[in-house]
Amino acid sequence: MSRLAALALLPLALAGCVERSRSSSNAARLALYILDEPPAQIPHPTPLVFGEKIRLLGYKLDPEGPLKPGQEVKLSLYWQCEGRLDGGWQLFTHLLDEQGNRLPGGHFDNAGPLRETSSGRQALPPSDWKQGKIYVDEQPLRIPDEAGPRVALAVGIWREDQRLPVAPPAPQHRPILTHFTVAAPRREPPSLRVPRRAEAPPVIDGKLDDPLWKSAPSTGPFVDVATGAPNRLFPVNGTAQIAWDDTHLYLAFSVLDSKLLGGLTPGQRDQRVWEQSCVEIMIDPDGDGDNRDYYELQISPQNEIFDSQFDGYNLPRGGPQGPFGHQDWDFRGATAVALRGTLDRDDDVDEGYTVEAAIAWSSFSKARRVPPADGDTWRINFYAMKRNGGVAWSPILGEGNFHKASRFGRVTFVAPPAPPASAPPRGSR
Repeated sequence: MSRLAALALLPLALAGCVERSRSSSNAARLALYILDEPPAQIPHPTPLVFGEKIRLLGYKLDPEGPLKPGQEVKLSLYWQCEGRLDGGWQLFTHLLDEQGNRLPGGHFDNAGPLRETSSGRQALPPSDWKQGKIYVDEQPLRIPDEAGPRVALAVGIWREDQRLPVAPPAPQHRPILTHFTVAAPRREPPSLRVPRRAEAPPVIDGKLDDPLWKSAPSTGPFVDVATGAPNRLFPVNGTAQIAWDDTHLYLAFSVLDSKLLGGLTPGQRDQRVWEQSCVEIMIDPDGDGDNRDYYELQISPQNEIFDSQFDGYNLPRGGPQGPFGHQDWDFRGATAVALRGTLDRDDDVDEGYTVEAAIAWSSFSKARRVPPADGDTWRINFYAMKRNGGVAWSPILGEGNFHKASRFGRVTFVAPPAPPASAPPRGSR
């Protein structure tokens, strides 16, 4: 071979040496995760066998919980190869919500030394395992921001559109190892500054077409009451707007709901509105969130009303059937509803409904002063409800029920110079 030809071949030889060196280095690194015998103690043994050839001896979690969204967790899975698999099988790990759906960011198929991926293939997948060996599958997991309050940890073995059958059997061949308890992070309730209205008062007809609602502050989309995350599960959502003048507090809701529920007796006050569809307003005028002397108003798509005043947290209460609070309280105002759909029909798809309300300041007899002075802050929360569940402006985060005033949002009333006097709001309950 000429010297020139030898020089031409030198880069290829060097590349081969580098590749062999890299392969040798990877093999040495992965050897740290291959054992001849299982560890003396595995914190959580499991009975799982995949494809009659791969046994999951158990797992370890560090830490074990309760956990928080965004927290890093180390998962160690201990696999034993009892028979060789054919090619293409790889490992998966999923974090699931309470309905069994994979959480956004809950996919960890390629996390950890055995699973580092090159050309779509894990570094040491089950198809490459040797019979009799133990494989320590370490994985860093991050609890997704939208997780909670319970998250399931599921594992398995997959190839293309298949999953390796598991015994004992599990749905979708995806057995759940455990559930995490995920504690929601402490979040301050949201706040809004609401100027005294400069436009004419709204006509209370439920249509939200008055000039006032084009500029009134909005809560934005309601959120999951348990986590504060965007609502992806509850079948109803909504927003609320707030306005005020010297005589009334004005509220507007826009609710998205594909199946509108009525089911209430027309004209009968203080029915259990929350068991059907409704919007709900909680108002604590003191602004201290101590759950003393607060008010509740619910309005259904039928424009049926529940209104009550409470001395303390859910008090007074006359038992499971009520009465709930002082149900003789009257909000002294007007409400109206406009439907985008039909009530109680299963053969169509509804869009939702809109609600307008005008609540007289004079009805808040427990407030320190009404109307509010410039800069006064009240605690208020808004909900869109269905069958005793709902979504909220301010999430409760597991700290109580929908009456928890310390979780109500903060509404600060701002009073620029008063507009000219005008007629009181028109409409009907």
